[in-house]
Amino acid sequence: MKSNLDSSHLILFVYNRLRIFIIVGIIAIVASSAVSLMMEEKFESSVIMFATTQSSIGEQFFEETKSGDLLAYGETEDAERLLQLLNSNLVRTKIIKAHNLDEHYEIDPTEAGGKTLLQKEYNSNVSASLTRYGSIRVAVMDKDPEMAKDIANHLVELTDSLANKLRNERAQLAFELSKQSYEKALEEIHVAENKLGELHAQGIYDFEAQVEGLTVQYGTAVANNNLKGARTIQNDLDRISKLANDYNELANFLEPAYEQLATLKKRYDLLKVDAETHLPSSLVVDFAEAADKKSYPVRWLIVVVSVLSTLAMTLIVLLVMDSIKSGEKG
Repeated sequence: MKSNLDSSHLILFVYNRLRIFIIVGIIAIVASSAVSLMMEEKFESSVIMFATTQSSIGEQFFEETKSGDLLAYGETEDAERLLQLLNSNLVRTKIIKAHNLDEHYEIDPTEAGGKTLLQKEYNSNVSASLTRYGSIRVAVMDKDPEMAKDIANHLVELTDSLANKLRNERAQLAFELSKQSYEKALEEIHVAENKLGELHAQGIYDFEAQVEGLTVQYGTAVANNNLKGARTIQNDLDRISKLANDYNELANFLEPAYEQLATLKKRYDLLKVDAETHLPSSLVVDFAEAADKKSYPVRWLIVVVSVLSTLAMTLIVLLVMDSIKSGEKG
């Protein structure tokens, strides 16, 4: 019951002062309309894209088991990494410089606080955020629709280039290390093969088989009382025995060395592909286009909000004044 009385009292209070509210409302409409007309019109262009997975490219060619699919959409982590690049200071600086935004925004960065003001203006006009579908939306507002379109598309291109640069730098470092390991193993094998070739030149081809064969021949010569032949064979055995350690060492080294070389060569080829190949870091669904209709300001909304806010403030002021007067009379 009390609530109904309060509501009736408030309605009666407003009715008795309706003229004031009408005058204030008209003034608010005129003032907010004038302000909204003075506000600079801006056009919005946007790009919708998905981040791609950060899989190894070389792995797709040289490994039987693959950890990811180059054609698949990226996960949330991939999108967040790409988003960090889009919002990075490096990208912002390059965009500002490439499009002369200091002149476009009429801000002198050499003045005190100019750089901060320029960054704030950029951040108020350029945004990049995740959508609920896992994609990234890059939006650019500008008084020139062509400028908004160019900046939005350039952001995608620049971010993709930066993502590739960072990925290739890591891959290049790994490639250089694998190259050094591969070339070192290749050189070691080359030296060992040359030494083995020298032993071949001295008649050492298969130490165990040769010793076994000469031993049989020596036994046969002794059995046949062929002392001269036995001495010749013994000399051969003595000569071969002196080279046994070198031969065995080289033979034992080369067999696993060839297997290791094959592994290093595969890793070398894999990382070489990663270091030299550039793949898009994003899949663009919609590139930006020049808008043919302004997005800001929404003048009718500004007027409505301003009028309602003004009327609400007027009501509060009148209620306070009425309350003060009632208190003084009491």
